Amino acid sequence: MATDYYAVLGVRRDASQDEIKKAFRRLARELHPDVNPDPKTQERFKEINAAYEVLSDPQKKQVYDLGGDPLSASGGGGGAGGFGAGGFGNFSDIMDAFFGNAAQRGPRSRTRRGQDAMIRLEIDLNEAAFGTTKDIQVDTAVVCNTCSGEGAAPGTSAQTCDMCRGRGEVSQVTRSFLGQVMTSRPCPQCQGFGTVVPTPCPECAGDGRIRSRRTLTVKIPAGVDNGTRIQLAGEGEVGPGGGPPGDLYVEIHELPHAVFQRRGDDLHCTVTVPMTAAALGTKCPLETLDGLEDIDIRPGTQSGQSVPLHGRGITHLRGGGRGDLIVHVEVMTPSKLDAEQERLLRELSKLRGEERPLGQFQPGQQGLFSRLKDAFNGR
Repeated sequence: MATDYYAVLGVRRDASQDEIKKAFRRLARELHPDVNPDPKTQERFKEINAAYEVLSDPQKKQVYDLGGDPLSASGGGGGAGGFGAGGFGNFSDIMDAFFGNAAQRGPRSRTRRGQDAMIRLEIDLNEAAFGTTKDIQVDTAVVCNTCSGEGAAPGTSAQTCDMCRGRGEVSQVTRSFLGQVMTSRPCPQCQGFGTVVPTPCPECAGDGRIRSRRTLTVKIPAGVDNGTRIQLAGEGEVGPGGGPPGDLYVEIHELPHAVFQRRGDDLHCTVTVPMTAAALGTKCPLETLDGLEDIDIRPGTQSGQSVPLHGRGITHLRGGGRGDLIVHVEVMTPSKLDAEQERLLRELSKLRGEERPLGQFQPGQQGLFSRLKDAFNGR
């Protein structure tokens, strides 16, 4: 034998098929004419291709190891370095050397997973705090009852594509300076499925699914907040060809409350009391999430102070317990007094020595122009 194919690929004579393929791919990336156009490199590339064509074929390899003509093992070929009848697989390996094995050959399935779906659900504060159960209307794709997802009319079935013979792709042979090259593309007649549906289902037009409205019951856990998404596995869109459904996500939107404002798991509200009630103390009834409760306004309460009600807020979504209800107190000063009220207030101020109060001043924030003036003056 004039050429040592093992030496051409740089492998041992007892090398495995995996080792032979790895050596060929490494050399193909290095010596391919698109990468290295030098004429000597092109000749070397033809040599490694011829060597791989023989050593990758068990029948040819056996003939070669016994000292015979390996090309006669398959009734001839494209010659050394050529892409003949036995060289098409080599071209695939060359493409794999550059692009890997990402491309999946063969027909693609008509059955695919469906898309996920999302629906918005509005709930009130009480439902968010303690949880609830809701019935929702969902409009999604479901399996066609007429064809059971097959896409073919009742009494018919999909037929093997006569153009690609079920392979899902068609091949074309072209000639290049390297010899014959085979390229493949999805079959234009069956769109790569390998089968055609001569009589589509009249209900779903061959898609295997139809749109339908259905009712689902959703359990809303206590403590959900705006934007919380609840996943319902397998309740989304059914896939083409009756494929498995995706998931349904229920996005929570909490409606504003007339009294309470939510901040995390705490609730806040404001109660306005007259000046006299703040001074003398009082009790204010408040309808909380747990029922009617009296808010204790202690004597001398100042505007801006707050009264906490522990454990009267929102249930913690993760973990036990609840947040707090914070009642902010706002003291209302009367703007209009009749003569008797004014007399009584003046008498009270005289008793308290507050006829001419000096007031208490505290450092405050400077205005913008004052700060700019101080900056220019170097203060």
